[in-house]
Amino acid sequence: MNIKSQKDFFSGLMFMGVGVAFAWGATTYTVGNGARMGPGYFPLLLGVLMAILGAVITFKALVVETEDGEKIGSWAWKPLFFIIAANLLFGLMLGGLPSIKFPAFGMVAAIYGLTIVASMAGEEFKWKEVLILATILSVMSYLAFIVLLKLQFPVWPTFITG
Repeated sequence: MNIKSQKDFFSGLMFMGVGVAFAWGATTYTVGNGARMGPGYFPLLLGVLMAILGAVITFKALVVETEDGEKIGSWAWKPLFFIIAANLLFGLMLGGLPSIKFPAFGMVAAIYGLTIVASMAGEEFKWKEVLILATILSVMSYLAFIVLLKLQFPVWPTFITG
């Protein structure tokens, strides 16, 4: 059987792999049933649905003809690096790293760091737009997590708030 769309084929395989791994990991929790759902019920269901979606996408890639075969291009190293670095920086800035005495900078600074570094992954970078986006994300995150959900995140740096 010929692969008629490489992009769909490999993305379908990825969906199936992640879905199976997610569902398998969820079985370590109590699953329960539809009436009394346990903590593993939703992740198991989500993993199974993701695997089914991947199977459908993979099947479509083998059956539906495309013009050029939708070849996969080369790895986009720059976006890959900056997106991973942005997430690592966010985690580091939000919680700090006590083993090397790196203080927690809090949610607001972590969101600014995340937004600035992730924005470097694109083709163009404009400071004004990035700072506006970071401000909106910070305000909305503060309202959602701190005010509405009342979660206990450090909002400001520990060396300022004590």
